[in-house]
Amino acid sequence: MRGISAAAALLFSASSLVSSVGAIAKVTRSGKYLVTDGGERFYIKGVAYQEQGAVVESSDNAFGEPSSFFDPLSNSDACSRDLPFLQDLDHDGCMKTFSDAGIYTILDLALPLNGSIDRTTPSWSTNVMDQYLRTIDTFSKYDNVLAVNVGNEVVTSDSLPAAPFIKAAARDIKAYLASKNSDVLVGYAAIDGATDFRLTLAEFFSCDSDAVSIDIYGLNEYAWCGDSTYEASYAGIDEDYSDYNVVAYFSEFGCITSPPRLWTEVGALFSTPMTNHWSGGIAFSYFPAESVQGQFGMVTVSGNDVTTSDDFDRLKEQYGQVSPPNSPTSGSDTYPSCPTTLNASTTLPGTPDDASCDCVFKALPCQFTPATNNYTVIVGELLNTACSLLGSSGGSCADIGSDGATGTYGRLSGCDPTIKLSYAMSEYYGLNNKDEQACSFAGNGTVNSASSAEASAVASSCVPSPSATFTPSPPPDLVSGGGSGSSSGGGSSGSGGSSGSAGSNDSDGAVALVGDSRAIVGMLAMMVITAASGLYTVL
Repeated sequence: MRGISAAAALLFSASSLVSSVGAIAKVTRSGKYLVTDGGERFYIKGVAYQEQGAVVESSDNAFGEPSSFFDPLSNSDACSRDLPFLQDLDHDGCMKTFSDAGIYTILDLALPLNGSIDRTTPSWSTNVMDQYLRTIDTFSKYDNVLAVNVGNEVVTSDSLPAAPFIKAAARDIKAYLASKNSDVLVGYAAIDGATDFRLTLAEFFSCDSDAVSIDIYGLNEYAWCGDSTYEASYAGIDEDYSDYNVVAYFSEFGCITSPPRLWTEVGALFSTPMTNHWSGGIAFSYFPAESVQGQFGMVTVSGNDVTTSDDFDRLKEQYGQVSPPNSPTSGSDTYPSCPTTLNASTTLPGTPDDASCDCVFKALPCQFTPATNNYTVIVGELLNTACSLLGSSGGSCADIGSDGATGTYGRLSGCDPTIKLSYAMSEYYGLNNKDEQACSFAGNGTVNSASSAEASAVASSCVPSPSATFTPSPPPDLVSGGGSGSSSGGGSSGSGGSSGSAGSNDSDGAVALVGDSRAIVGMLAMMVITAASGLYTVL
């Protein structure tokens, strides 16, 4: 749902055989179905469990995306507080932990603002990848993580060139999980839309081969409103996905435009014919969640007190009545050819490489050394400034740009935005006869006395094969300063106008540097660099 930040969904198995006390059942994918290690069909019967962050209304936040984030799985007191009510949705006995209660999770790897793939200026870069990997490592000790999502509603009909970056993220995250001998599935949660967009995009994410395909596809689907019927609301969608090759489920459901929410769609979702093609869904939302359509929450929380609503009680009743079929319990793994009708290339960006990007930073003659600790607010503006100055001087930012529509990715497009900035600054510095002032950028750049190399030569030497794909290494520890690829900080996932335009006057100097704000905008039409604006609407 647009405007809702989410990190976790809690899933209660619809099979009575996997919700008993003891070790939680292992769930894997067999073709388009989920199955337990006991050979039973597994269905997602879940609820979105994520408090909404702060949403700042502005002209560049049309999706109503949050600017803050709550980690729902870091507060053990809150989890204990909510567990009895979550168990009510599953009718399990009193369990001390979600795992003991047979409750699984689907985790979103992305974070608002600076930790996601931006739909408008997408990039798959070291800082975003390393954040994803750190989240995976943090949760690797738990046995009830069913899947991780690499994005949620990132790709719309107006942002199709973002699709190759999502697919590349799925590829690299799958490889990393495999290297850890993990069975956690990799997925994506999609926005609903016209069939030719929605279905073709789903096919793009599950095409070609297991190595580059998602394992599980979520559709945020709100077609069933009020006391509708399968024929009126779901028959067309069900038919659209009848031949889909990987696991599919409703990553959000629960329309609020025809109150009250009766949740009668639950009966259709967990019975034939839908169970032939779908593996359940996640009701939205446990916590209060405001949107342009209204209020989605099912409980209100005051301290340690939880008050359930009629929405909650009706969902509890509907979930308690489902008894989905225990078949099919296996399927074949098939991967069709990728569709060619999307404005998205089947050529994917390479795997981001911390070591190569760190090599670049250390060897560049002009390095980004921010004049403020809160440098995430200026990286975007400085990048636009540097690229605009380069363009007017006969240079180019092509090496740090990318274009998912044509499958063209700059040599350094997979590096942290601070390293991209250092590169652009170095290019400008070189074009101006290495005048020290040309590296200053209002006090945010420093000449690297240990390097006399040209920026382009550094890039070619450190990143000889920018399209290479490989299993990512564990991410480096966070360090301060501007070096080391991903570890150079929590910068946005690129540049772009929005990442540095949040109204900050704190040691900025980007506009003052050129004396004309129009110069900052000029380069945007010449390059595509990421500017993570927090693509959150997840579970």
